[in-house]
Amino acid sequence: MKDFANLIKTLDSTNKTNVKVQALADYFGKASDKDKVWTIAILSHRRPPRPVNTTLLREWAAELSNIPLWLFEESYHIVGDLAETIALVIPAGEESTDKSLTEFLEEMIALKPKPDNEKKNYLFKNWQRLNYYERFVFTKLITGGFRIGVSQKLMTRALAKATEIDEDVLAYKLMGNWDPNSISFQELILEENESDYLSKPYPFYLAYAVEDEVSGLGDPNDWSVEHKWDGIRCQVIIRNDALFVWSRGEELVTDKYPEFQEFVGVVPNGTVLDGELLPYPNGEIGTFNDLQTRIGRKTVSKNLLLKTPVVLKAYDLLEWEGNDIRQKTFIERRTILEKLISTTLNHKVAERSRSNIPILLSERMQFNSWPEVAEERNRAREKRSEGLMLKRLNSAYQVGRKKGDWWKWKVDPLTIDAVLTYAMRGHGRRSNLFTDYTFALWQENEKGGKELVTFAKAYSGLTDKEFREVDTWIKKNTLERFGPVRSVTPHHVFEIAFEGIAFSKRHKSGVATRFPRILRWRKDKKIEEANNLEDLKALIPTPNTRGKESTSKETPVKGS
Repeated sequence: MKDFANLIKTLDSTNKTNVKVQALADYFGKASDKDKVWTIAILSHRRPPRPVNTTLLREWAAELSNIPLWLFEESYHIVGDLAETIALVIPAGEESTDKSLTEFLEEMIALKPKPDNEKKNYLFKNWQRLNYYERFVFTKLITGGFRIGVSQKLMTRALAKATEIDEDVLAYKLMGNWDPNSISFQELILEENESDYLSKPYPFYLAYAVEDEVSGLGDPNDWSVEHKWDGIRCQVIIRNDALFVWSRGEELVTDKYPEFQEFVGVVPNGTVLDGELLPYPNGEIGTFNDLQTRIGRKTVSKNLLLKTPVVLKAYDLLEWEGNDIRQKTFIERRTILEKLISTTLNHKVAERSRSNIPILLSERMQFNSWPEVAEERNRAREKRSEGLMLKRLNSAYQVGRKKGDWWKWKVDPLTIDAVLTYAMRGHGRRSNLFTDYTFALWQENEKGGKELVTFAKAYSGLTDKEFREVDTWIKKNTLERFGPVRSVTPHHVFEIAFEGIAFSKRHKSGVATRFPRILRWRKDKKIEEANNLEDLKALIPTPNTRGKESTSKETPVKGS
């Protein structure tokens, strides 16, 4: 544990990538194999389940620190991180421990089913045996919220340096549903395991956002254009008459989308499809809000399957006839994919209803000029997309986010002018500032007047100077306090940007916005000039503006 805590301390104290890579490589070079596996698991978000809830952690930490709970809570809201607060307030004991990271994690797993008094005794004993940073790391592992700014790509780079195994090979090895409790470092990293191949997905290829003029990409005839669909990126794998569905977050979600079992026996074995999982109610693409009714469900009822079915919008093929074809050009892979959908599928489902096979081909377009591409981008919201994907025709399917061959050109966000009504302290370096804001719009009330109705929260978009300015104003204009939240005098107007919008019964406003953030502080506007809730609702696409989703078997090529 001491070595792991020192590693985290080093990683947490620098923004330099090379320093982080070297620190990780040094750690992997000297840690035990078991600790290596657990470190890889922790840094790739495979943490063990949380054994103690945060309410009990706060109460017990306050008790051991001999301070009242209210003072601990106030300290927590100032520090902004529970593990850091606990590490700061609990006095270190005279004892120490040499237990390994693996021993601690195995104890935490065994702790989960035990009664509260045993959990309390375990925490008291270990909190007092660890120094400040060890106690911080220990508590982070207990809470399950271990995030330290190390991407899996960075960790893979360090592993490659320590083991001399190719980064792309390691990225593939770390994909899948492996369990740090039962797998060894030899099996996970050093060996080739045939049995793991059946369900394992490929590392996803990710695009960069277009930042400069799109014309800088050269001849538009060298690019394939398709819509950037607003769903869940996934890979659908069919091998040995078994189906596996993986999300981009490396979560195996096969059971959550039983519709895809229709692929078995229709799509040939040895096929891996890359695409977007989309809601498809009433035979047309729905909103991400529709899809949220399916996300996170442990069981999917028949009514939900009927109300919100899903489809795979396929746009790439990574494996065909059991062969990895990622190094083929994009246009070669697409040609095989199009043949698969237009020939193989339709031939095999001749005696079955086409609607039983939940797959659509993402339309691939080509244009002679960038203004034509821009016109198609302007139609994105009609088609329930976020913008366009630009893919170089001769590009291979790479690993991770790489510049050059795949670009996303999203539509400009929707915007609305809203009033700041509530504020809460931020986290990390902003934990001493009020930077998490709630915004409201006007709505006519029963008495014929107007009232402000909250509709969105946002915590990004302002400069550090602006955040400090707003924070000073909030502290002088607080109306009420609700724990860490303050209601403030309605006075400031902000332009709020968001990617999507839909009706929602879960929100007081009746509307849910997607990815809200602050676009600018409208110091030029009075609160009376802020938008109404009806203005926001008017931005929601109605059925006749969506554009029906084509189920054509062909892939149109425009502008050629």
